Amino acid sequence: MTLHAPYDPQNIFAKILRGEIPKVTVWEDDAVLVFMDVFPQSEGHVLIISKTSTARTLLEIEPEVLATLIAATQRTAKAVVKALSPDGFSIMQFNGEAGGQTVFHLHFHVIPRWTGRDMKGHAQGAMADIDELKATAAKIAAALT
Repeated sequence: MTLHAPYDPQNIFAKILRGEIPKVTVWEDDAVLVFMDVFPQSEGHVLIISKTSTARTLLEIEPEVLATLIAATQRTAKAVVKALSPDGFSIMQFNGEAGGQTVFHLHFHVIPRWTGRDMKGHAQGAMADIDELKATAAKIAAALT
């Protein structure tokens, strides 16, 4: 998809927000949903999305919604670091198919990183075990401040 296309209400994140597809929630409020990536690039890979915006890319997002998402991303990253003790972490956000975007609902990735442990490719690999995702989500949620 290009950078300039209409929002598709059938994208997977829209379906997750409507409750049509299950998710493993880390935390949420009225504006934001934070959940585990089912195709994680690393243990503890978390996604942050807006519940109020249908922006597809960073170019479309409303500034006040972006501010809320960035604050949620920071809060989540702090909890991931506290819960999992990685050596570092990556924050990723992709725009357009050529930019690596695979779901066209603006989202941020928090991906814990460990020295000597390779990160899997974006949107590649096998689906994670749901019970393991739930256990990791609970650890991260318990570390929220």
